[in-house]
Amino acid sequence: MRKSHPIRRVVLAGAATVSGIVLLLSLKPASDPGSAQAAGVGAPPAASAQGGAQAAGSGTVTGEAARTQYGAVQVRLTVSNGKITRAEAVQAPKGGQSDQVTANAVPKLNQAVVAAQGADIDAVSGATYTSAGYKESLQSAIDKAKAAGGSSQGSGSQGSGSEGSGSQGSGAAQAKTVTGSVAQTQYGAVQVRITVSGGKITQAETVQAPKGGQSDRITANAVPKLNQAAVTAGSADIDAVSGATYTSAGYKESLQSALDQAGG
Repeated sequence: MRKSHPIRRVVLAGAATVSGIVLLLSLKPASDPGSAQAAGVGAPPAASAQGGAQAAGSGTVTGEAARTQYGAVQVRLTVSNGKITRAEAVQAPKGGQSDQVTANAVPKLNQAVVAAQGADIDAVSGATYTSAGYKESLQSAIDKAKAAGGSSQGSGSQGSGSEGSGSQGSGAAQAKTVTGSVAQTQYGAVQVRITVSGGKITQAETVQAPKGGQSDRITANAVPKLNQAAVTAGSADIDAVSGATYTSAGYKESLQSALDQAGG
């Protein structure tokens, strides 16, 4: 019996040691997954996927030039908060009879775009080719505006932060169109209509201008320049177009009248 005691002690000690090692090994794997979950593995990619950059819904976009039987037509749009605030033809048929057609058709087409907020506009009578080219270039400009992110701007405004979208809506509601008084010149009447938003002129157009004979060519050359100058200056303090002194003077007079009605 005395000889067997040391052996029992060795056996018991060995068993205890093995049990301790097994216990330690069984605890280790349980701690690793817990630490991985605590670190949040996989969470950063999900957060970055949600944080995409928003595309702007404002700016100026020029469509591709559309070739017509009488010359090129090219349209430029000004977009603000996803809405077309201005349309203008930076190229249009000119020379001979085309000057008269352009002077009559382009202002009507520009106005129709802002009213329709798209390319679904009617052709101007007597300007079939110019109207078709205008619509083609206009659609190109609209496509570019959409590609730049105009549609995402709209969906973003419906998301969180309804107060912000509400303030944009109220800003758009403040836009108004005012027509100035008719200014009589030596060669005919001039009348200007402007759209004002946020205290700024966003669009200017001539609803009346001298026409017939030499006046058609002068009007076709001067009116687009005067319209652009009015928007750029934001006032009636604009330079006369060379070769169109009387038309320019009448334009400025009617423009000032429109500004007075709009409140300065």
